[in-house]
Amino acid sequence: MNPLSHIDPDDPYPESDGQPMADNTEQYKWLVKIKENLEILFAERPDVFVAGDLLWYPVPDRRETGPIAPDVFVVFGRPKGRRGSYRQWEEDGIAPQVVFEILSPSNSAKEMADKLAYYDRYGVEEYYVYDPDRRSLGIWTRQGGKPSAPDVHPGLLSQSHIRGWTSPRLQIRFALTPETLLLFYPNGQPFLTSVELARRAEEASARAEQEAARADAEHFRAERLAERLRALGLDPD
Repeated sequence: MNPLSHIDPDDPYPESDGQPMADNTEQYKWLVKIKENLEILFAERPDVFVAGDLLWYPVPDRRETGPIAPDVFVVFGRPKGRRGSYRQWEEDGIAPQVVFEILSPSNSAKEMADKLAYYDRYGVEEYYVYDPDRRSLGIWTRQGGKPSAPDVHPGLLSQSHIRGWTSPRLQIRFALTPETLLLFYPNGQPFLTSVELARRAEEASARAEQEAARADAEHFRAERLAERLRALGLDPD
């Protein structure tokens, strides 16, 4: 959960917990891939805020609870924009509705249980945990609309995804294969890495240039034909 070990009176809500964003390249790859594709998905929604590795302070009193930095989270109902941390009481009290965690070898079972309890307590509606080493996916969704009381079975309950899963909030589809996790936009397009997105953009640009060149050539041929018809005294129009 990585709560800060002390409270600095001059900086009660620091923007860093001193922990690395990721423990290895695989974890970082997935963090960036999910975060950037969600940014693309909601690019035209000014009321959807997407963040990666950003400290979330659910309450102002840090003696009650420490902050946590989900790998990726999504908040519906809050504007886009720069934030040093997500201070929920300054965000109309709106908690992140969707949280993603990407496991690394350093994550212990107790740490992940604590995170589940934390997200349940503070109102997360959908919680996804992907382990790229074991190729396993955990999905929890909130039951009943309210966080559960302390020491009570979580309101976030595990969901089966044998035949795939579609996020109620995000409308993205999950498909777990023996090799990897696949994620799809609502229109069926797959989530891609930055390199794959850049390659597709280059291919689309090349196709557009080829089509423009073909159109120019067709226009040139049409003009030449029209000139010949006029030379013969015929009206090409």
